[in-house]
Amino acid sequence: MKEENKNSRLIPILREGIAMIQMIFFKTLKPVIARKHPTLDSSAQTMLNGAICNEIFGSHNTEEKFLAFRNQYQGIIEQELLDVHQELPQLRDALADALRTQVLCDNQEGIDSGNILTQADSFKLLPADREVPLPSAFLETVRTLGALHKLIIPPVDIDTSEEQNLLQ
Repeated sequence: MKEENKNSRLIPILREGIAMIQMIFFKTLKPVIARKHPTLDSSAQTMLNGAICNEIFGSHNTEEKFLAFRNQYQGIIEQELLDVHQELPQLRDALADALRTQVLCDNQEGIDSGNILTQADSFKLLPADREVPLPSAFLETVRTLGALHKLIIPPVDIDTSEEQNLLQ
């Protein structure tokens, strides 16, 4: 029972970390898409960016306008997926860790999403020498990248000597 309770608290925390990596990827990919597809208006660039993100993380938006966009731009989406490892090599390890952690979380919840890793491997996003990270290592990566991209405020050390002065 204790192990189940621990997992039930850990999974949502890990999923928040996965979402943070997804946001960082989206934010970092945005200027790449703008540079490579200047003829698309900003709305289409954003939708393309989102479609690429969703494809990598296996979370397709089923709303009609997004499905139509995905079908219309399938060739461009596939080409961009093949280019991600070259365009954003600095995010490759974090993406690999997030995807592996996502599949691990899914597995704990009875969901088979191993196809996400197969697809990511075909896009050269899974370094062979990199294993599933321990939760603490993954969350440390999330905190570091989140702070670097100004999406989270990193924890700061508190000077407790000031607290002592207040209490006296």
